[in-house]
Amino acid sequence: MRALRAVAGLALGAALLAGCGPAASTDGDDAPPKTSTTSGPSPSGGTSGSGTDPTASPTGSPDTSPTASRVPAPGETLVRVTRTGGFAGQTHTLIVKGDGSWTRLDAKAKTESTGTMPETGLAALRTALQEADFAHLPRIATGGPTIYDGYFYAFVHGGYEVAGDQGSLPPALNKVVDALPSFTAG
Repeated sequence: MRALRAVAGLALGAALLAGCGPAASTDGDDAPPKTSTTSGPSPSGGTSGSGTDPTASPTGSPDTSPTASRVPAPGETLVRVTRTGGFAGQTHTLIVKGDGSWTRLDAKAKTESTGTMPETGLAALRTALQEADFAHLPRIATGGPTIYDGYFYAFVHGGYEVAGDQGSLPPALNKVVDALPSFTAG
């Protein structure tokens, strides 16, 4: 059952991501995002070949800085987190932009609510994301205790996707969850 929930959570996260259009270009123009021609781990954890540096960034060059060191433009996504499960089995996604504005989506990717994080909250989130060092986290966190009726999280930040059950998340990702706006209204 736990594995089925994990697969369902990943599938939902992928479906939500696929429906959001092309990634924002960091060049400031409307050119398609740059892709790597090298083989090795992809940002979402799969492989496009073999025999390359596992710390390679999405562009294929070695990742020598923390993933959150580049401050995203105000309209660019800072982090996207999908949470599924819990006692009620609900799905919610939070999208936080570089300026601290956020949107909460329901399971059908419809907007539930929006808001803006206070500067101190946004600074805490940026710090938590930087300390998490997404480039070096396992793509699927495993090994923690089973939390019945717990949550499954899928994080997307800095070109990397990391996911795991609530009990398996590394402490650094728990800090990210704590710094986010609420997944539910109220």
